[in-house]
Amino acid sequence: MESAADASQRWEAEEAAVRARNASGGQSGPGVARYEQVAGKSGLEVFEGIFAGELPFPPIGDTMDFIAVHVEKGKAVFQGRPSERFYNPLGTVHGGWFAAMLDSAVGCAVHSALPAGKSYTTLELKVNMIRALTKAVPLVRAEGSVIHVGGQVATAQARLVGPDGKLYAHATTTCLVFDFPATKAKQADPPPK
Repeated sequence: MESAADASQRWEAEEAAVRARNASGGQSGPGVARYEQVAGKSGLEVFEGIFAGELPFPPIGDTMDFIAVHVEKGKAVFQGRPSERFYNPLGTVHGGWFAAMLDSAVGCAVHSALPAGKSYTTLELKVNMIRALTKAVPLVRAEGSVIHVGGQVATAQARLVGPDGKLYAHATTTCLVFDFPATKAKQADPPPK
C-alpha cells in the first residue's frame, strides 16, 4: 500500500506534468474556448484539447487553486490545495471550496461522457462534508465518476480525499443533457432607446 508521503509526492508530480503540458501547447493561460474551437467535439475531445494545451483551461482553477489532473470517459480527477485563503471564520476551509471542487469533478465526469453535439448543465448538487480541512493537508483530490448518462439526464458522484486516503467530503449531481447549438447564436441587437 502506498504511503501518504509517497501519494503526495506522486500527486505533486502528476500536477506538475499537467501544468507543463498546458503551458507547452501555446495557450497563454486560463480562459474560455471559442465556439469554433469546441463545436463538433465530444466532451472527451474537449478535455484532450485542454490537456494538450490547445484549448484554454477554465479560469476557476486559478481562482480556487485546483486543477484537473486526469480525465477519461466518465471519470474526472481534480487536485487542489486547501490554503488559508479559503478559510471561513472558524479557521477551516469553507464549504464552498469543497463544493466547487466536487462540482467540477462530477460535472467534468459527465461532460467527458457526452458525444459531440451534446452539452450539459448542473441541475442539482448534493455535498456531504465529513471532516474539516485545513492547510495541514497539503493536497486533496476530488475523484468523480459517472453513474448514468441518458438522453436528457446524467448523474455522477465524487469523493474528496487526501493522500492518506481519508475522506473529507462526497457529492452527487444531477445534470440536464441538451443539444449543443449547431451554430453560434447571434447576439440580439440592443433595443432602441
